[in-house]
Amino acid sequence: MSTAMVFPGMGPATFAEVGKFMVVNPFAQARLAEAREVLGYDVLAAFSRSEDAYTEAAQVAFVVNSVALADWARQTLDVAPVLCAGPSNGLRAATAFSGALSFADTVRLTADLARWEAEYFAQADNADLVTHSFVRTPQEQLAEMLDELGERGEWAEVSSYLDPGFFMVSLRERNLDWFKQRIRDVGGYSMYTMRPAVHSALLEPQREHAAREIYPKYSFADPVLPVVADHDGTLVTTAAGMYELHMATFVRAVRWEAVVRTLREQGVTDVCVSGSDNLFRRLKSTKTFEVLAVDPDRALRHRRTLVRR
Repeated sequence: MSTAMVFPGMGPATFAEVGKFMVVNPFAQARLAEAREVLGYDVLAAFSRSEDAYTEAAQVAFVVNSVALADWARQTLDVAPVLCAGPSNGLRAATAFSGALSFADTVRLTADLARWEAEYFAQADNADLVTHSFVRTPQEQLAEMLDELGERGEWAEVSSYLDPGFFMVSLRERNLDWFKQRIRDVGGYSMYTMRPAVHSALLEPQREHAAREIYPKYSFADPVLPVVADHDGTLVTTAAGMYELHMATFVRAVRWEAVVRTLREQGVTDVCVSGSDNLFRRLKSTKTFEVLAVDPDRALRHRRTLVRR
């Protein structure tokens, strides 16, 4: 048996859903204390006041919880990963857990990126960029939809290839209703829309700013646990590779099946999905492994079981 630790991309997780875990779990308390020391404010309190799923405090809380749950799984469930993956925003937790950055630096980086993201998407040219997820849509018909938009002079691009028929597409919000209707026309089903947009070549200015103004403050190390790149499945084992992976996540689409292929090639049989997740653990390709879902609810249930004993 060989296990990979997978940190999922960030989906909406409110304080009401995860706050109790953050208050009572000792691993979460320890990571929160580190984050408070680094940022100079109470992350838990700021998160409890967040009105948006992707505020700075919400993004930091997601990293805190993902890493704390991995700590808990190692200590309590004897999970012993040989490598890790962090698709989309899960890369930040994977970076800390793998040892490529300290947890403190990962928290700082997450906060820096969240602040710049808010500023970037407040600009008029970028305010209407969204990423829409949907299922049961053949790739050939998706290509036709994108061609239709292109013929109208409108931009759109695939941001994530998650499973056969399951995609995320970035586009202008003014085209979203039309796009949803076209998905229905081919028998597909729309799921949710993310604001701001992610993983798109149109975000090259955001990547350039981050490379110039944010990342020079951080020094990556060779990861102790290799990290599987979410855009092509490359096994990243060097500090330079981790930096390039962070640069790629701004502009390269997530290709989850490439990650799965590499995990298979590396002999992985089990994956532990660490963090609030309603997506990656449920993908058909993920279910080809033995999946252990480690989320706040599981940690709380485990604690209640111990108390009853």
